[in-house]
Amino acid sequence: MPTSLPTYDDVLSAARRLEGIAHKTPTLLGTPIDQKVGADVVFKCENLQRINAFKFRGAWNAISQLSASDRTMGVITHSSGNHAQAVALAGDLLGIETTIVMPENAPATKLAGTKRYATRVITYDPTNTKREVLCQNLIAEKGYLLIPPFDHPHIIAGQGTAAMELLQQSGPLDFLLVPCGGGGLLSGSALSAHALAPNCKVIGVEPENADDAVQSFRNGRIERIENPQTIADGTRTESLGQLTFEIIRQQVYDMVSVSEQAIVEATRALFEDVRIVVEPSGALGLAALLSGVVKTQGRVGVIISGGNIDLSLMRTILNNP
Repeated sequence: MPTSLPTYDDVLSAARRLEGIAHKTPTLLGTPIDQKVGADVVFKCENLQRINAFKFRGAWNAISQLSASDRTMGVITHSSGNHAQAVALAGDLLGIETTIVMPENAPATKLAGTKRYATRVITYDPTNTKREVLCQNLIAEKGYLLIPPFDHPHIIAGQGTAAMELLQQSGPLDFLLVPCGGGGLLSGSALSAHALAPNCKVIGVEPENADDAVQSFRNGRIERIENPQTIADGTRTESLGQLTFEIIRQQVYDMVSVSEQAIVEATRALFEDVRIVVEPSGALGLAALLSGVVKTQGRVGVIISGGNIDLSLMRTILNNP
């Protein structure tokens, strides 16, 4: 498994592999959000990507590069949902057996989407089982090849194509707000922004209840939060990876965190004002703007990372006073 830091050249190579496979998702601008935040906001709608999340980009870029012998081993991953679906779909398209380890409390829509394409899904209780340990035990027993959710050069490079497309579609941006869980999307976005718009300030956004990356950024070392509890289930990773932390430390302008209420309000605003369905993790960038945690002017890019939200949760959010 490669362990060196990816570069923007790797993002360009990933874009070539994704050509004709991944969707070039649209951007939305000129929405009522502009007046609310006092800036021109450009949304990159990865909620309209295959499996309704950016994660397909990295999964395809990593799995499509496997050798013929590696493909016969089958792949395994652990994920709360979007990376799980991405690996399952990429494996299905490439004819590769996939084993997906998911928490029992994963959103129903993500679990169903994963089961649609995966060879097998194994669930676990996150309160007493570490997914990494469970995966390693299965690898030792079955010989599967691990496709990690974020800390891999091919995953990071694939995720970086979302910001690359945004900058190509939108032109120069003053700021780029990116959700952060394990840091794959954020670190890949930083690579693209640094190459295409060096004056653009990239800011990562996390929930306050899962702010390990904010702490890591401030303290200069990887911090960990055990089993974080947040409505933004896509960001429940316990820490950044070694590769993602290094890129974030070098190339990200700032890291901020937002409250659970701010996430709820941003998810609702995207539905009511922009007319798009977004999961809470995908609304983090807008949550930072609407809550005033990030104050900007000019042109602001916001990556909407995914749209996989259970109907019951969306109903609760829309009814939230």
